[in-house]
Amino acid sequence: MKQTLSKWLSILLPLMLGVFLIIYTYNQFSPEQIKKIQHHFENANYSYIYLSLLLSLISYISRAYRWKYSLNHLGYPNSFHNNFMAVSIGYLMNMTIPRSGEVTRAVILKKYDNIPFDKGFGTIVAERIVDSFILLLCICTALIFQFEVVKAFVIDKIPKQKIAWLLAIGFILFIIALLFYYYSKLKIVLLIKEKISGLKEGLLSIFKMKNKWGFLLHTIIIWVSYILMFYVTIYALPEISHIGIGAVITSFVVGSIAIALTSSGFGTYPVLMSKILLFYSVAETAGSAFGWIVWTSQMLMTVVLGCLSFLLLPLFNKNK
Repeated sequence: MKQTLSKWLSILLPLMLGVFLIIYTYNQFSPEQIKKIQHHFENANYSYIYLSLLLSLISYISRAYRWKYSLNHLGYPNSFHNNFMAVSIGYLMNMTIPRSGEVTRAVILKKYDNIPFDKGFGTIVAERIVDSFILLLCICTALIFQFEVVKAFVIDKIPKQKIAWLLAIGFILFIIALLFYYYSKLKIVLLIKEKISGLKEGLLSIFKMKNKWGFLLHTIIIWVSYILMFYVTIYALPEISHIGIGAVITSFVVGSIAIALTSSGFGTYPVLMSKILLFYSVAETAGSAFGWIVWTSQMLMTVVLGCLSFLLLPLFNKNK
């Protein structure tokens, strides 16, 4: 009962937050502003949106290839098409329960390629650590070159005393959990340790694999594709096209964080995009329309590829 309730809350709470932000934000707009937003939708140059979707597809392909290097190193060679469809389904699942896509990817490979769940999941965790590091580099770049904008957008609004308390409490709880993990002899803790050993093997595969340079190359391709697919979309609306590369990096980082921390950015992505673009002399109506166009196009692609993969995966694996 508790598990079911927890699962539904993890789905509904992010969606409810997104719906609330949508309703709250658009209640602030006057009828004239709503008409302006509609005008932006109708007059956008969607050729640049299609180009961004092509770049997005390249990132899917590169992510599927990159995954093969980790799995091959562990002695589990598998097909590119299974990896690609697992990645596509994983992105789709992340639209429902945040971070459930990573578990889904490992489950798919366990079912169709007989790759142990903990090993497969370990390689995915390793990927996420590398990707988080790249995102951190993007955040640092935005902080260095756009410090005043980032400070006005985030730092000045953070209640510093509350953050300090939360960090202190979090650190204490982390130490307690660490001591419990190392010294407890409970059966559940021993089981967790056994599973973590499998995760470690998948995690360390990146640093030990023969094709680490191929892994690095595909990591670069993935993130260059991400930035370029955002960059080309600014030309879809004339009101956005004047922003410089610093504004692009900052807006890209804000959008990435919105997607990572919520149900794929539902409701939050367009709102945050409109707010950050205000600092670059972009009207809130134009920024909001831009956010919705970019987010909707990417989510439609996620849904299409994810659903097709659900249908095709059993067909490509009839003998399994």
